[in-house]
Amino acid sequence: MAGRIPQSFIDDLLARTDIVELIDSRVRLKKAGKNYQACCPFHNEKSPSFTVSQEKQFYHCFGCGAHGNAVGFVMEYDGLEFPDAIDELASMQGMQVPREQSGSGAAGSQPAVSKDLFELMNQIARFYESNLKSATHAVEYLKGRGLNGEVVKRFNIGYAPGDWDQVRRRFGASRDHEQLLITGGMLIPRDSGPGSYDRFRDRIMFPIRDKRGRVIGFGGRVLGDGTPKYLNSPETPIFHKGRELFGLYEVKQAHKEVRRILVVEGYMDVVALGQFDIDYAVAALGTATTSDHIHTLFRTTAEVVCCYDGDKAGREAAWRALDNALSHLQDGRELKFVFLPDGEDPDSLVRQIGKAGFELLLDQAQPFADFMFERLARDAALSGEAGKFEVANKAAELIRRVPEGFTREGLITRLSSMMRWGENQQRITELFSRHTPSKVEQAKPQRGKLTPLRRALALMVQYPGITAELPAMPELAGLRLQGIGFLLKLHQQILAQPGITTGILLEHWRGTKEGEILAQLAMHDLFEIQLEREPDILGELQDTFVGFINQFLKQRIEELQAKVAQQGLTAEETQELMMLIREVQSEKRNDIGA
Repeated sequence: MAGRIPQSFIDDLLARTDIVELIDSRVRLKKAGKNYQACCPFHNEKSPSFTVSQEKQFYHCFGCGAHGNAVGFVMEYDGLEFPDAIDELASMQGMQVPREQSGSGAAGSQPAVSKDLFELMNQIARFYESNLKSATHAVEYLKGRGLNGEVVKRFNIGYAPGDWDQVRRRFGASRDHEQLLITGGMLIPRDSGPGSYDRFRDRIMFPIRDKRGRVIGFGGRVLGDGTPKYLNSPETPIFHKGRELFGLYEVKQAHKEVRRILVVEGYMDVVALGQFDIDYAVAALGTATTSDHIHTLFRTTAEVVCCYDGDKAGREAAWRALDNALSHLQDGRELKFVFLPDGEDPDSLVRQIGKAGFELLLDQAQPFADFMFERLARDAALSGEAGKFEVANKAAELIRRVPEGFTREGLITRLSSMMRWGENQQRITELFSRHTPSKVEQAKPQRGKLTPLRRALALMVQYPGITAELPAMPELAGLRLQGIGFLLKLHQQILAQPGITTGILLEHWRGTKEGEILAQLAMHDLFEIQLEREPDILGELQDTFVGFINQFLKQRIEELQAKVAQQGLTAEETQELMMLIREVQSEKRNDIGA
């Protein structure tokens, strides 16, 4: 079974990946001095504050605080987990990702998702698909739902036999594979005694694929009146229902550029719409439309239409989706809602009115702002002017979460019109001034003084090439100073890897408390005043380490002097004390080599 990704491979991968080329392929960069700039892809802004350093192989947004190396960018921008981001970067470089067989791994590396599990899931999907051909009652059910063979094949729909152990016997014969299938949610351990049994039995099976087309889970529709009607895979290392969308992979396969995505509530709705050539529908996997779903959708398209039942439950689901979408509504993005007539779902409605009629409904979808203000007005507990101000306050709370830009300004203008404030800017200012600083406001680059040790760490992580010119100083391990061990370990790491970049350095500490500290220091504004020449980084580091050494010498003198009064010194200790006193008093230690 596969294990961790070796840290040495990750280092090599980052060394081969040019972060400027990587980001420029997704976000157009412009040269700005020795760095590159763009408007941040992670928040809405009018002036570029997103900076990419080719020298450091590191990006940082001075607006929202987003930062990281090439791995971090792919994880955030493409919405991938760590192992998948490594796979993505490796495929760009034509490299094969190795896995260590032991459980040990380098510091900072994360457990890689086993390729064996992905392969087993794909094999099970093919097994279910092949079973459908001979499952007469399952085929009749699909025909009864109006599905043809073409759309069934397009979505790789299959059938899970009614036996309790078909999957276990076929794919879990070995103990390791059985445990892997339990981890992947395909088998359920027995409550008492050894063994396990199949999770899905006598169900129509819909394979769920990730962004790369790999099967990561299943949705099973019961045949007949059994419960639950739909059964989804549980949360597993490769499947997180709050992040994945059924049908998204198929949408991307069908369209080079996705103009619009329709969000519906069920697997069968996606498949039925696909049969009518509405091949841009996706469905959440047994959960509400989450913030992660919205993030993924707007990474794929600029227009998202959510289709829900027109009853109370459907409108509540729409409101939750709107609430989760507010922070993602940058300029150029549209969120709309369609509410279906009572008793109808997309599957039934598209069969009545056809593709043209259904798409006309989508074209006439309600903009999110209309839905938001209608809902707020309906829910107002008070009437008259008091009710209007209640709506205004609630609307302001929601509007503050929308990124700054024309979309937000339009909402404020609409609120002002609704309140009949006209050009009374003071009323608007008063309403929107009562809030805590936003994430963007809080994430301005840090300024102010650092302790000598933290400033040294900041210089080291920002300038590892210069730091490598300092010799090792193991004697400082005896200095009683919080964080000195971390500093020395970082220094040793830099000395051991000549040419290491900020991006590679941070990767070693990913997921650790020390890594969080280094990431903050990597973007600390060390030089508030732009100098005409490069600051003397080496000189400052040398002075700082000399200070640490002098501090250590004074500490040792105090220890020896305390021992004099308690029990006396040996001849060697007396000689050491005299030498240390002369060395401190001489004040000639002008550099580390003295």
